Amino acid sequence: MTEVLTTELTTATRDPSSLLKELDLDKPQFLALVTRAAQLKRAKAEGTETPRMTGRNIALVFEKSSTRTRCAFEVAAHDQGAHVTYLGPDGSHIGHEESIRDTARVLGRMFDGIEFRGFAQDTVEQLADHAGVPVWNGLTDSWHPTQMLADILTMTEHHAGPLEQIGYCFLGDGRSNVARSLLVTGALLGMDVRIAAPRDLWPPDDVIATAHRLAESSGARVLVTEDVEQGVAGVDFVYTDVWVSMGESVETWGERVPLLLPYRVTEKVMLASGKPDTRFLHCLPAVHDRSTQLGKRLFDQFGLDGAEVTDEVFESSSSLVFDQAANRLHTIKAVIVAALGD
Repeated sequence: MTEVLTTELTTATRDPSSLLKELDLDKPQFLALVTRAAQLKRAKAEGTETPRMTGRNIALVFEKSSTRTRCAFEVAAHDQGAHVTYLGPDGSHIGHEESIRDTARVLGRMFDGIEFRGFAQDTVEQLADHAGVPVWNGLTDSWHPTQMLADILTMTEHHAGPLEQIGYCFLGDGRSNVARSLLVTGALLGMDVRIAAPRDLWPPDDVIATAHRLAESSGARVLVTEDVEQGVAGVDFVYTDVWVSMGESVETWGERVPLLLPYRVTEKVMLASGKPDTRFLHCLPAVHDRSTQLGKRLFDQFGLDGAEVTDEVFESSSSLVFDQAANRLHTIKAVIVAALGD
């Protein structure tokens, strides 16, 4: 009689090394990843990096296109001896001919870890629930945890004092994934975190409530305001992001630009911090001139040379945006090494 081998098709246990949102980490865990990223960055620069992931395989699942996230995951994996398979928006059956749950159970049997960058937070949650291997959120419409690790590494590299003394303000669409993540991250780590945005574009009430709850135990200072000057007064870092997120229609610019124009980061806004060494941050890509199709369209429609930030600020000595982008590599490497390399 032939023996039949069967596989249970039950829900897998979520791997504790998954990173789906900032609140998956407590403060010591978050800072341990930042510390490890700094060590890996130094080792790469010195040529002493030790591969800890030889023979590992990682799937990169992208519903949204990317420059920094894809490159950071690929280079991080290659540096550590792992292999990657990229599945772009049209490169798999995921979400079209096959459910997220079924895809997760397939990928989890082939790969040691899965990165997901896309729209719904529920998608990355389902992947983590059913894959049985670590799943990392490279961006969803709700959260951007790998960006936050890079941002905190960048801030600590350019601020001499304790982390808890750092103050930063995000200006723009406070409902965005980056704004939500910055608010919760600063509250988690005990920092001085502020959002300056039109009242209609504040973070969701539950996100603000979560930040205040975290601040009660961490000692963070949390402020959400419509007042730009109040938001940036005394901060060490001014942060912004594009005014219209990936996936939103072009028509959205007609509504969003007039609403967000007062929150544009200009030299005047930078000076309003009252500190000569205030630095500028942006997760990129940025609309800061007319060198892109979008930049040209905004100039033609609104007469704006750039959008969320002026070219003067973007290209100034205060701008850390390319240091920030480079740190995506080292912090993402810390995440995958912590999950698969030890």
